[in-house]
Amino acid sequence: MRWRLALLVAAAMTLVLLAFLVPLALLLRGVAADRAVSVAMTQAQSLGILVATADPQSLRLAVEQLNVDPSRPVSVYQPDGAVVGPFTDQTPAVRLAARTGSFSVEHAAGREVLVAVQGLPQGTAVIRVFVPLAELRQGVTRAWLVLALLGAGLLAVGVAVADRLAVMVVRPIRSLAAVSDALAGGDLDRRAPASSGPPEVRAVATALNHLAARIRHLLQSERERVADLSHRMRTPMTALRLDAEGLRDPADADRILAHVAALDRAVTTVIEDARRERDVPSCDATAVVAERVRFWTVLAEDQGRPVETDLPAGPLPVAVSATELAACVDALLGNVFAHTEEGVALAVTLDSRRVLTVQDAGAGFDPSAGARGVSNAGSTGLGLDIARRTAETAGGTLTVDRSPLGGARVTVTLGALTEP
Repeated sequence: MRWRLALLVAAAMTLVLLAFLVPLALLLRGVAADRAVSVAMTQAQSLGILVATADPQSLRLAVEQLNVDPSRPVSVYQPDGAVVGPFTDQTPAVRLAARTGSFSVEHAAGREVLVAVQGLPQGTAVIRVFVPLAELRQGVTRAWLVLALLGAGLLAVGVAVADRLAVMVVRPIRSLAAVSDALAGGDLDRRAPASSGPPEVRAVATALNHLAARIRHLLQSERERVADLSHRMRTPMTALRLDAEGLRDPADADRILAHVAALDRAVTTVIEDARRERDVPSCDATAVVAERVRFWTVLAEDQGRPVETDLPAGPLPVAVSATELAACVDALLGNVFAHTEEGVALAVTLDSRRVLTVQDAGAGFDPSAGARGVSNAGSTGLGLDIARRTAETAGGTLTVDRSPLGGARVTVTLGALTEP
């Protein structure tokens, strides 16, 4: 935008300068020619007095003195046909001037100035002065060069001023773009300077700041609502804990209490996560996936499901929080348990490229799987949407296709953790 504004001003100034300097250059050329012709006319008129009053010898000396400069020859054509000067042949212009009077004639090599001296006893004498083209344009080239330099200087000054003005406009716009990128990246504390730039840009900056404040307020309200909703779950969990403690079978009581404790930890994590603003979420994907697979393996053993796992040997950092990744794994494994028969095998793999794959050996594959709120199995259809949002948060993608085991295969690509 900065260079476009400069080019626009340069084009406009060029047109204005051409409209001003070209006529001025032509006018200077005309003035130089008129000046040279005026000097020649003055010489011819002064010589005309000698033609009318002086003797031939004095006239010849005067003509020879004028012809010391050979670039502008002067000749006098007497009524009796005698010629004083370097030109001896009468041109058609000389004969015409003897009949009609004084005038000038344009030639390719210069201009012929003719002055008729009338009232002589023998007739009309004609004084001929030839002004060469170089004298007609004397000083014109220098004047044109000065005009060209003046135009170039004015154009350079105009472009420089336009560039400074463009910077005053572009710099606030770039600042707005940087703030918009920061807001899109989750930095809701960034604000655009509303005191610099044109009034329109300041108005946009003020509106952007109001929008950022509004987004921050809405997100804060949403976090509080999530935290409140999660907190309300503690009452039924307390009832579940009391019921579990009242079971007669200690093994069942311990198992249900363990599940309630895990649910309580999950709720606590949701509350803390909802109220905490994180700059760079990250976790060890290997540890999170392994922990969730261990949790679901207990249920798989009860249902007689073979579980195959393939995880990296060491830590694998990803750009997503442990809570979100755990929710993603729970959603994918929960779909397998909910939509396949007991005893159906499943496999969970996580490779070094941060690709998480959950597949099963179920009866088939639903092509509509993955659409938010769409499910042909009687569920809400939001399980895969949770996994998709987790992948997008980590800068990755989610795909659903047929598994080599026969059922569905869900592939979640997670983004690597970028160092600030």
